[in-house]
Amino acid sequence: MSLKKASLLIIIILLIDQISKIYIKTHFALHDKIEIFNWFQILFVENEGMAWGTKISDFVSFISDRTAKVCLTIFRILAVIGIGFWLNKSIKARQSKTLIFAVSLILAGALGNIIDSVFYGIVFDSSSGQVASFLPIEGGYDSVFHGKVVDMLHFPMWSGVMPDWIPFYGGQYFTFFEPVFNIADMAISTGIGILIFFNKRAFSN
Repeated sequence: MSLKKASLLIIIILLIDQISKIYIKTHFALHDKIEIFNWFQILFVENEGMAWGTKISDFVSFISDRTAKVCLTIFRILAVIGIGFWLNKSIKARQSKTLIFAVSLILAGALGNIIDSVFYGIVFDSSSGQVASFLPIEGGYDSVFHGKVVDMLHFPMWSGVMPDWIPFYGGQYFTFFEPVFNIADMAISTGIGILIFFNKRAFSN
């Protein structure tokens, strides 16, 4: 895959990701949802931390949430720079199309979530109890690097009380699949999945 094709793929994913997020922010209040099917919902939530809503401060108690948020965003930016170098090197070395495709997906997804983290705090006002405005006159809900990642895709395929004999979850109400995610998350997960399940094909050169 050429640099031109990889760049086009990244741009398309970024556009789909950001258009969907901006639409949700400007049409939904926080926790609003639309049920498409009983197993698929559009549910607006905001993620302040890492995957599954985890925060660095959950593990390092002496760091405040705001400091941890900046550290996480800076780490994401450095990771994207590293992935970008990896992609460029893979293209120049004429590595497999599978590898370049997977790395392009991961880079596009990482960039999509970084845009939220860096800029959304200053270009949107709060979504709590209201539909947010884009470029509000009175300013955004937070400062640069403190934006929240917008998630909206929810697939609660099954919900119910787990049988008592199941370890850890027995007797508890459980939903599969509980996490809410976005297009960028899908791109990252798909790219990583390709590298894991098609490892030999991806690194064949």
